[in-house]
Amino acid sequence: METSYFKTHHPLVDQLAGLLLSTWDQYFDLEPYALPADLGFVEGHLEGERLVISNQCFQSTVFRKLHLELASLGNGLDILHCVMFPHPNYDLPILGTDIVANPQLVSAAIIDLSPVAGEPPALSQTYLQGLEEPYRQRLGFAQLRDLPTWGNIFSSRCVFTRITDQPEAELFVGIVRAYLDFHCDQARTVAELPPQGRLNVLNGHRRYCEQQQQNDKTRRLLARAFGEEWADRYMNTVLFDLPGADARLPDSSL
Repeated sequence: METSYFKTHHPLVDQLAGLLLSTWDQYFDLEPYALPADLGFVEGHLEGERLVISNQCFQSTVFRKLHLELASLGNGLDILHCVMFPHPNYDLPILGTDIVANPQLVSAAIIDLSPVAGEPPALSQTYLQGLEEPYRQRLGFAQLRDLPTWGNIFSSRCVFTRITDQPEAELFVGIVRAYLDFHCDQARTVAELPPQGRLNVLNGHRRYCEQQQQNDKTRRLLARAFGEEWADRYMNTVLFDLPGADARLPDSSL
């Protein structure tokens, strides 16, 4: 797999991007995931600063989309956004991790495995137990953050924090590594759902994307740089594209 990506200014963003790409390459046979041709790499300006957005997307037997987005605004803001979307015929949560960083601190760092199955959706006991130890490590952060108002898609194992020094940066990377490895191990052995069990999971994926699309901070930043119509298209086709009624439900397993 080609692991080159747009280099950002903040070392934690580069470190986490490298971890994600190398882990995907280790666990899965990856194929490219086609993004709209004009949205893979984008340049614009916001308040006189150069805004650069770079995307890498892959797919595998179990994952319909493994998405890594890196963005930089001038020398003052770096963003990492990652989501691992399983195919909806597998009962797997959706892993998401984001970083918002400036030279002084990481104002937002989040890692979660968002459940999609159940009423209401909830992580299985396997995931709750497997993530218990790394989740407990969140107590090492000095400034844990509250989830946004639209954040009811997140799980009880979600870690959302600020990062102010190198020990906290290393702690966050360790938690992400533990969540990522556990999730990838589960994906290697997960069984396909029977056809009658897939609609609930598919609806959970749609609910996840619809809630994420309510992130006004992201939408406003994109709209200020590229316009409202472009921002809506980017949110709906690159960041959180909804699996359709004809979502691919492959019969093969890992």
